[in-house]
Amino acid sequence: MADATTKPDPLLRPTPDDDGAPFWAYAARGELRIQTCTTCAEPRFPPRPCCPHCQSFDTTWRRMSGHGRIWSYVIPHPPLLPAYAAHAPYNTILVELADAPRIRLVGNLVTTPDAPLNSVDPAKLRIGAKVQAVFADVAGTTVPRWILERP
Repeated sequence: MADATTKPDPLLRPTPDDDGAPFWAYAARGELRIQTCTTCAEPRFPPRPCCPHCQSFDTTWRRMSGHGRIWSYVIPHPPLLPAYAAHAPYNTILVELADAPRIRLVGNLVTTPDAPLNSVDPAKLRIGAKVQAVFADVAGTTVPRWILERP
């Protein structure tokens, strides 16, 4: 396992585009927000200029509670990207948001916001487990990560 100071390669951080830039700006403030159509009120992710439901270009960024559940997960062996080899075994989870169940975000389950990617024992991952969004700086970009909710 990698030690707590090992971080993913800075080249693997997100590259925001015009549509997604607000998502990352809100994340830098510790807020999970999802683009939402102001015409039909449907949330959408990934962000894009036009609503796929009503074709409106009018949007807002709705704040989410950050609560969700693990919808799916994978533990890559060997790591899919060489820059992650030092972190194996690590998890990648798909989280269904409680506030917007049709929205699913990819991330990592960790023990604390700044913990290494391999900080959670893979045996603890369960479909349906409740999680909460937390935020961590990864090579200069704040990214959402997930921790298990405590009962």
